[in-house]
Amino acid sequence: MKKMNLQVFAEAAMSAGDKFERQYLLHYIDSSFGGTASFVRLGKDLEEYNIEMNADVETKKNIWGETSNTVKGYEPGSEVETYYARKGDALYTQLATIVNGRKTGSDLETKIVDVLVETDGTQVWAYQEDVIVIPKSIGGDGGGVNIPFEIKYNGNRVSGTWNSSTKTFTAGSGE
Repeated sequence: MKKMNLQVFAEAAMSAGDKFERQYLLHYIDSSFGGTASFVRLGKDLEEYNIEMNADVETKKNIWGETSNTVKGYEPGSEVETYYARKGDALYTQLATIVNGRKTGSDLETKIVDVLVETDGTQVWAYQEDVIVIPKSIGGDGGGVNIPFEIKYNGNRVSGTWNSSTKTFTAGSGE
């Protein structure tokens, strides 16, 4: 039998100009909805996920015919179009509680963490923000029980660091 020495090579760090692949923008939602934070990663059943900024733009035209635009703020939000119910999944349990109890108000509040990492896992940035989660329906096709939901970003956005092994966010200073 021939003995082989194997080495494990880590992904090389990214260089200036390298494109970030979509898999490196990560989204975690707190499935405890106000309890002890328990973040789960979104995306297992998603082919696409975007945070729509929904800018509030005021457009004015002066007497010279010139147009000026002012961005007054944002109302960011996302939609999770496919979220299959899986037994034992903490987020499914919360979504089912909201749907079945027709919950409103503070029962819909939780937190989300959005993180961008390089190919070697180095964090580029991480932000946590308060959100509300609004289930849109329950049912679906033959693929499984689907509970699509909306995420409305609700302010208190803070930057910090994300620990991927413990799934914890630590607020930091900076933007």
